[in-house]
Amino acid sequence: MVAKDLISEVIPSLKTSDLGQTALNWMEIFKISHLPIVNNQEFLGLISDTDIFDMNQPDEPIGNHELTLYKPFVTTEQHIFEVIGLASRLKLSVVPVLDTKNNYKGVITSNDLIRHIAGISSMDQPGGIIVLDIIDRDYSLSQIAQIVESNNIKILSMYITSSPGSTLLEVTLKVNTSDLVSVIRTFERYNYEVKTWVTDNDSMDRFYSERFDLLMKYLSI
Repeated sequence: MVAKDLISEVIPSLKTSDLGQTALNWMEIFKISHLPIVNNQEFLGLISDTDIFDMNQPDEPIGNHELTLYKPFVTTEQHIFEVIGLASRLKLSVVPVLDTKNNYKGVITSNDLIRHIAGISSMDQPGGIIVLDIIDRDYSLSQIAQIVESNNIKILSMYITSSPGSTLLEVTLKVNTSDLVSVIRTFERYNYEVKTWVTDNDSMDRFYSERFDLLMKYLSI
């Protein structure tokens, strides 16, 4: 999935003639803290709610003020993981998208990123989650898959995270069943450390939120 497929259809862009208060109103409506300023198709930069508050004159056009705008963006063909990495590094609520000619095409919101990540990683599918702690030299994808499939369970998605400098991998598995007893026992029989598992919906919501934050940090390294 690439950036052009994630562009929001509702988030507006600002003109330098727009009032600071107008920008704040839109930010409140769409629950974001950044908006792009665009002149025709030229992306001038992002302005934040903090920038507008610092002007201390929200009833004046934003172009009346000397703005120091930063211009983060992705191109239309960049992968969703690159978009997440940029959003994480710069703590952006929206990520501007430009084409190969540097024409502004729209923005991607952080909420849309979460929704699409949930979709492509099967987080929104029924099933359970198992998290393993594995020393990196002991990691074997084929053995993990064999253990899961030997219990007539399928892996829907998997990702690996690790802290910088650590030799310990955290392997997160999403599987197609909530009955995890047999597969957890098999992992333990093969001396895998099962760090945690999740099956009920409320716990999953918290788990997904926490793991998305960890994924964002991992991609920004």
